[in-house]
Amino acid sequence: MKTRTLVLSALALALAGGAAMAQALPERIAAKKQIVVANVPNYPPLEFKDPKTGTLTGLDIDLGNAIGKKLGVEIKWEEIGFEQMVSSLTTGRADMILSGMSDLPSRHETLDFVDYLNSGAQFYTTADRASEFKEPEDLCGKTVGASRRTSFPNEMAKWSKENCEDKGKPGLKIVGTEGSADARTQLRQKRLDAAVQGSETLPYLLNLEPNTYAVVGKPFTSVYQGMGFAKKDTELRDAVAAALKELMADGTYDEILKKWDLLDAKLDKVMINGGANK
Repeated sequence: MKTRTLVLSALALALAGGAAMAQALPERIAAKKQIVVANVPNYPPLEFKDPKTGTLTGLDIDLGNAIGKKLGVEIKWEEIGFEQMVSSLTTGRADMILSGMSDLPSRHETLDFVDYLNSGAQFYTTADRASEFKEPEDLCGKTVGASRRTSFPNEMAKWSKENCEDKGKPGLKIVGTEGSADARTQLRQKRLDAAVQGSETLPYLLNLEPNTYAVVGKPFTSVYQGMGFAKKDTELRDAVAAALKELMADGTYDEILKKWDLLDAKLDKVMINGGANK
């Protein structure tokens, strides 16, 4: 009986915590019991469509749905182009962004972030050229691509200046691609010598296509991935942060990261706008 009482007490506390978070939601969210989340499903393993079923899946999807469950609301995934992400919040088309977006200080004028993952830009090439590019500096003067919609091209230019040009070597020839999938296509077609993606995506890519790609060196930046919110939407931001904190405490967060082979990218605590300190 004592054990049963303890279990019931724990359940009551969990329900009370969920109810408290639900009450903290903005009135518009509480009324419709739904959070509309902007997402671009083209960045595995964070978000993508299962090629066999077309079902939306990935770490971000699992995490978003778990947050919705904690808050007692439905998560409605809205496919929105990356360049329209911020405007989708200001126009009311979406309530938050969860789509592999980096928490960058340059974005803090328009967005607040609840950080949930460690990340970094990393070079990679095709497996047949791994011996040619053993170190990132071997890429100086080479053609390297990355999605133009991301911060990667600017970060590559900075890296190139510091590690190539300032040392008397030719700089990277940077190509902005139509997304990470396009960069991989151009890489396989030998139109690029190497490409850049987030370090959190490369283990999945290497497992998905064995003996096709090889990483070059370690990540050359360090950033957080964050869930984005309009600056005025502090109630929703804080409710989501509280839900994430509970997911970290009860082990769900670790389980999701383990499922997608990203435990190395975990954060030890919830941070809001942690990218300001990077």
